[in-house]
Amino acid sequence: MDDRFNTAAGWALFAGIVALGGTILSGEYFHHEKVEKGGYEIADASPEGGAGGGTAAKPVDFSAGDPAKGAEIFKKCTSCHTITSGGANGVGPNLFGVMGQKHGQVAGFAYSPGLIEKGGVWDWAAMDQWLTSPKKYANGTKMSFAGLANPEDRASLIRYINEQGSNLPVPPPPAAEVAEAPEEGGTPAAEAGAPAAEAATK
Repeated sequence: MDDRFNTAAGWALFAGIVALGGTILSGEYFHHEKVEKGGYEIADASPEGGAGGGTAAKPVDFSAGDPAKGAEIFKKCTSCHTITSGGANGVGPNLFGVMGQKHGQVAGFAYSPGLIEKGGVWDWAAMDQWLTSPKKYANGTKMSFAGLANPEDRASLIRYINEQGSNLPVPPPPAAEVAEAPEEGGTPAAEAGAPAAEAATK
């Protein structure tokens, strides 16, 4: 009886030692520092994103838009919109003659309150912002379209929309970007070459 008791007690003690040792070893192996900030930081993918707010998106060259290409792009929109004179409203309003009109002008269509409250008209800049991201342009919009990221596609699409009953004058190409300023202490190339040119004429 005593031998069996001693044997059982010995095995129990041994099992306890093994369990304790395993706990200590696993604790050291899986030890980690306290997490100060959870999750992953995701960079802003919008044109305005980037470090320190980034730089503003370049202006769109509407004059370079291709209405024929825009007609092809608009085929994606026909599931919700018509763009013919007297066309019926669908999931979205009829877009014939929309350029130059006030927001929410199509009779009989229930616009999102955010779009009506936006105010203004559908000029080139407004339509470009809308097509870039409807949700950013009008808070709470019912439009599920995510937007067109490619400025050339937007220019072509807006050129096509404009030709369907609106015909607003196409804006001229954006002004050329100003040349980068010289580094501190540097001299612009044009200014640096001026003394040499002046000396050559003497």
